[in-house]
Amino acid sequence: QVQLVESGGGLVQAGGSLRLSCAASGITFSIYNMGWGRQAPGKQRELAATISGGANTNYADSVKGRFTISRYNAKNTVYLQMNSLEPLDTAVYYCNAMSRGRNYWGQGTQVTVSS
Repeated sequence: QVQLVESGGGLVQAGGSLRLSCAASGITFSIYNMGWGRQAPGKQRELAATISGGANTNYADSVKGRFTISRYNAKNTVYLQMNSLEPLDTAVYYCNAMSRGRNYWGQGTQVTVSS
């Protein structure tokens, strides 16, 4: 059974930082492309950042330069370091694992940025 468990969300003031973690189980973590998606109220889910098994990263323009995605294969964990947070970053953040046509999502963690 695949499980993606997010942690680290919360309430932060604009300009602050948060670090999200996602612990994965039930998959061969090292071969999966991992990512963080987010969904704000009334909006579609978007992929904010992705990291391949080979640690190549991609970012949405809206987070480039502020967010950093990383992975630690020995712990089956992917991280999202979020700096210079803005109220528009307020959303539920979901961990994503994708490989060979298989696509999994976690339950999500709420991030709220106050102005």
